[in-house]
Amino acid sequence: MDLGLYIASSGMVAEQTRESQLSNDLANASTPGYKPEETQQHSFGEVLLANTQGEKPVGSVNNGVALGSAYTNMTPKPSQETGEPLDFAIEGTGFFAVKTAEGIRYTRNGQFSSSAEGLLTDTNGNPVLDQQGAPIKVGADGKVAASAIGVFEVQSAVKQGENLYSGTANGKSSGLVREGALEESGVSAAKVMVDMITSLRAFQSDQQAIQAIGQTLQEAAGQVGSINTSG
Repeated sequence: MDLGLYIASSGMVAEQTRESQLSNDLANASTPGYKPEETQQHSFGEVLLANTQGEKPVGSVNNGVALGSAYTNMTPKPSQETGEPLDFAIEGTGFFAVKTAEGIRYTRNGQFSSSAEGLLTDTNGNPVLDQQGAPIKVGADGKVAASAIGVFEVQSAVKQGENLYSGTANGKSSGLVREGALEESGVSAAKVMVDMITSLRAFQSDQQAIQAIGQTLQEAAGQVGSINTSG
């Protein structure tokens, strides 16, 4: 395979992955507590530098663009006042716990409501749990004390769907629950739009490079055998 084709095609694959993640982020720009997922891209030079630091051997390095592992940016965001009695935000680290059909899951989205049974539930109807892992009753006044809601430190949190995480709870978190507020989404719509345009242009550049290489190879193949070999 032509080296140029490989480099350009690897760049297109990387940008497709990036566009998919950016599209999902843009769709959740207004989702409380949403954390964006990111995948690092490495060029040949960056991989080479990383492998030679500390006098380590270079080893095998691929050409083109290398995709790193996807990770979730869990940086806490500011909370916004909503005035709704069943809206809650965690200021600092930690997660709310909810009981789903697949087991206990964790979330930063504190946009809760009251079920027909009078239990505090998330946007999917899953019961929200206290620090002891029990469902929380909504008071007759339609309110729940912030101190009644469990806030858990979660190790190895892995995103499950849009805004839920699996992981191992490791006791109470140091984060504080704020009533009548929601944590902002971790997505800046304006920044995502700029990133999407940049990614699209990079994809188009790789596409044009492949077209140019293909045309060159076609012309070269057409000239094979047409070279004047007469002496």
